[in-house]
Amino acid sequence: MDSTTFRIGGDLAVSRLGFGAMRLPTEPGADREQSIAVVRRAVELGVTLIDTAFLYGGGANEQLLTEALYPYPDDLLITTKVGVAQTGPEGEWRLDGRPEVLRDQVEQALRRLRMDRIELLQLHRVDPEVPVADQLGTLRELRDAGKVGRIGLSEVSAAELARARESVEIVSVQNRYGVVDREHEPVLAACAAAGIAFLPWRPLGAAVAPGAASGDTAEVAAIADELGATAAQVALAWLLHRSPVILPIPGTARPDHLEENVAAAELRLAPAHRERLERLAAPAPSRPGGSH
Repeated sequence: MDSTTFRIGGDLAVSRLGFGAMRLPTEPGADREQSIAVVRRAVELGVTLIDTAFLYGGGANEQLLTEALYPYPDDLLITTKVGVAQTGPEGEWRLDGRPEVLRDQVEQALRRLRMDRIELLQLHRVDPEVPVADQLGTLRELRDAGKVGRIGLSEVSAAELARARESVEIVSVQNRYGVVDREHEPVLAACAAAGIAFLPWRPLGAAVAPGAASGDTAEVAAIADELGATAAQVALAWLLHRSPVILPIPGTARPDHLEENVAAAELRLAPAHRERLERLAAPAPSRPGGSH
């Protein structure tokens, strides 16, 4: 196994540089057609890990991937997430880890994705109103029934990960993380120690924010200029170098950005560049925002 691939759970080989499908427009029209073209191009470029979720359009994102890629290449992993539903008092989205909701979302995902088994299913968030044992127990039952191959978590602390691993095997964690956003460094360390895949969402983050004027952003831009690369490529190259368990999943709806992101796998950072990037870190917020 070379440095461009990783075996999730010890056996499921994927490209370390994946693709996050959240940003893809799914409404009928020209934007949807471009979304289909972008995700097909990602696979042509060698991407074998694509991340989606029920939350992304209530399954519309999963349907888009099916339209674009089915029948799937043998080496392609589409991983999806469950545990967020439109079950709030006014029909709004909220965390919902009730066993019946998780089971229903998995059944729906299997139908939409036209799969017999979801090889990697991730719990989108731990629902604080449902016992964790019930949430993980439901996922374990789905795995034992053959509807799920492996189980992952998202937005968990190192302590939550440790507790979860006491009741079920966890093969992946999807937390927000990037060169200037390292709140979840302890989680990455725990994953690295256990050989668990770490999928940073929002892997570019503030490092390439338009108009950002922080010293960290300026340093990433300066290194990019020195290498004849883009800030996004530097941020992704740093992640790939940071730990062999890191599988970045940058997302885009633009073909040019996709090509740029994939090319980051070939960018080599000199030791001096890596040292400068290691010194960067944004102040940690209390809890992450966004709706990945």
